[in-house]
Formats: sequence, structure tokens, C-alpha cells
Amino acid sequence: MILNTQTKIGMRVLPHNIEAEQSLLGAILISNEYYEAVCEIVLPIHFAAPVNGKIYEAIGSLISQGLVADPITLRAYFEKNDELKSIGGGAYLIQLVNSVVSVSGVEDYASLIRDMYLRRQLMLLGDDISHKASTFDLDMKVMDQVEHAEMRLYEMATADNRSGAEVFSKALTVTMGIVESAYKNKGKLIGVTTGFKDLDKTLGGLSRSDLVILAGRPSMGKTALATNIAFNAAMAHCHKADGGGKVMFFSLEMSKEQLVTRILSQESKIPSEKIRRGELRDDEFIKLVESGRKVAEIPLYIDDTPALNVSTLRSRARKLQRQQGLDLIVVDYLQLLHGSAEKKNENRVQEISEITRTLKAIAKELNVPVLALSQLSRAVEAREDKHPQLSDLRESGSIEQDADVVAFVYREEYYESRREPSDLEERKKWQVRMGAIVGLAEVIVAKQRHGPIGTIRMHFDGKFTKFDDLAESREESFEKKVMA
Repeated sequence: MILNTQTKIGMRVLPHNIEAEQSLLGAILISNEYYEAVCEIVLPIHFAAPVNGKIYEAIGSLISQGLVADPITLRAYFEKNDELKSIGGGAYLIQLVNSVVSVSGVEDYASLIRDMYLRRQLMLLGDDISHKASTFDLDMKVMDQVEHAEMRLYEMATADNRSGAEVFSKALTVTMGIVESAYKNKGKLIGVTTGFKDLDKTLGGLSRSDLVILAGRPSMGKTALATNIAFNAAMAHCHKADGGGKVMFFSLEMSKEQLVTRILSQESKIPSEKIRRGELRDDEFIKLVESGRKVAEIPLYIDDTPALNVSTLRSRARKLQRQQGLDLIVVDYLQLLHGSAEKKNENRVQEISEITRTLKAIAKELNVPVLALSQLSRAVEAREDKHPQLSDLRESGSIEQDADVVAFVYREEYYESRREPSDLEERKKWQVRMGAIVGLAEVIVAKQRHGPIGTIRMHFDGKFTKFDDLAESREESFEKKVMA
């Protein structure tokens, strides 16, 4: 019996195996139990003959309702289906049952059907790539076409990574392996290091598959802290230290040159303003060159493409992981990312929701922490106490929900320095307050799924845009001044 199949593109015949499709359907009609064995392997869309896909879909529908799927029940189901009538109606269903040679090969039939489907998709994708490459569309850049093709190929490559319910004992074995690794590494990090002792102690490092949000108002130093963390992790990898890793930094706000200048400034202890202007003494220039040599080989990859969309970010992260390896992704910052092209008409809140969901998915898929910076709403400025809260996150619902960790950067010095009073007596009190908080920053961990929340005090040097651990003596001095 000749079936109408989706098996041609131009003059080329696409891969298909109608006999395997018929044998699979026949085996299931003989015993519906076989459906459970193949329903996650093959879907209705995978069948080359559309009528076979419709029969398979109908079988699944009947079984899900607790009914028997056989030629009799399906015949009634397809009474008004013209496509089934054209190939014999109920007689075709009987033929399916009679075509079965062996029911023991149902999973092999299913895998073959899926394989043929993927081969057809590869050929169709190749044809689509060829057509788009030969069509000059001013709205689509050639690199967008390359990234779209790479994304489609990756989706096909990972389409068979099926997961489902897993017996507890198997999950327990994996978990105990992680626990044992942590036990053997007492005092050492399991996650990627931030390079800061107290922050690592609170977070345990940046855990793989976590989405970490670092938020703050402008001029709080969130980009500086993210850059410090990225550099510290990459440098630790060079020195083969605990928690080191290869880092990809997506800088949507600053250029590569600006980021590198910041890193050179913090390493050479030369203010970045002097570096940018070229106002360097001979000894400072030599010191800068030496610092450049010191950091030249760190595995820190910077992508400063503006107006990046989240699907392109995902594609580039996958590519780097495949080619070089990847341990940490940093995104500066979240609100400068765009959603996928097909969802451009959504409002900004929906777009941010898609972006945060995708960043979390990237963290899980690539098994790396994703550190994403975020702006805070202006509501902070209207309060007397300007310490940020979770509700201050812009489009906070999705960001707070999807993140595993939410931390804020806060520097009271920034606000207090703008409150200098004109009265002499008040100015003296103000100077005392400034003396207690100058150079101090707080990293407020407001949410952490698998650890404590709390505040970590750090030192911030604005000249070099560099954060450091706060020395115990400095912290004690700070606490005494605050108590006074």
C-alpha cells in the first residue's frame, strides 16, 4: 500500500523507513504496553508518513484516557479521516497488525524512526541555510544566520538527551559522591572562587548551575566587583589554586579596552585615569608593562558585543565551552540584554522574565555558575535608609524567582559624601562619620537557596576600582566608630 510521505525536497529523496513505522504501530496495537517503552523516544512528528503520525498520536490519546487502542477503537476514531480512508480505512489498521514480524524490536523501530527524522531535519536545515545565504536580507546579518544555524544544530545534537524520573538510589549515589568530594576537600572550595575570603565563606564559592544576581544602584561598584571576581577566578586557574576556572565575560556596557584598563590599574596600583590619559612616569610605564605580562595568559575571555540577545549569548558560551572549556559566565548587565528575536513584541517585564529563565537554563545546561549584574529601581533613592532590598530589583518578580543567589553592593560613603553640611559643627560630625565609612563597602546576600544570608564588609579602593577583604583590625575599628 503506497502512503503519502514527507520524503522529498526538490528532486532529492529524504531518509525514511515506512516499514519500521508500520511495524512499530502494529506492535503497539497488539499490546499497548509497548507504547510506554517508546513514547519518550518517538513523537508523532517523527513519522515520515503523516497518517502514521496521526495514528500514533491517536493511540497515545486513547491510552492516556485509560482506553484500549486497537484496530476496532481506532477505526471509530478515524471514521471521518479522509487520509485514512484513502489508504483503506480500517483495512490499513489490520494491515499494521499483520505486518509485525517481532514485537521484541519495538525500541529499535522507535530509534530508527527518530534517526530518520533527524536525518531529514539535517537535510532540510542545510537547504534552509543555503537558501538564506543566497538571499540578501538587510534585516538579517550574516553572523546572525551563522548563530541561528549553530543554535539549530546544537538543539538537534542535544534532542536525544532525555531525562525523566530516576530511582532514588541512583540519585543518592550521585549526591553522596558530591558530599564525599566536599568532605575530602575540607577547607577547600567546591565552587568557583570569588577571590574574597569572607564572600567565599558565605557562598561556598559560586556553585555550578547557579544563577547569581549581583545588583546595585549606579556607582556602587557592581561592575568593579564582577570584574574582580572574574579576574580572581581566572588568575586562580593559572596558579592551579582551588576554585580557579576559565571565565567568559559578556560586557554589554564597557568595551574590552576599558575592562582591561581596570584590570591593569588594580594590578599595577596606577589609577586608571592616568593610564587612559597616558600621564605616566617612566617607572609607572615599566610597572604597567610588567603587570601586563603577569596577567597576559589568564583564561579570561571578553565579549563586548553591544545589544546582545540571550540566544546569541547562549550560543557563544556553548562554543567556548566546547573549544576551550568554561567554568564561569559573567554578564554585565542583565537589563542591556535582549530576548529572542521572535519575542520582540513582548513588554519589557516579559522579556526580562525570558532572559532570566534562559540564563538559569544556561547555568544548568553548561553546568557553570552564571553571575549576572542587575540595576536597581530608583525607589532606593527615595528612602532614608538606602540599603537595597529584594523589592528594589527592576522587574523583580522574575529576577528574584529565577536566581539561586541575590546579592547587593552598597557603599554608604557614596551617599554620605553628598550630604556635606555647611554648618561648622555639623560638618565636624559629618567628618567623623565619613572617617568611619570611607573605603567601606557591603555585599548583602539577601537570598541564597542553599546557604545563609547576611552582610559581608569589604574594602573598596575607588582609584583602582578594586575590592579587597576587609582586614580584621579595620573591621574592629569600624565597629567601634559606629558604636560611638
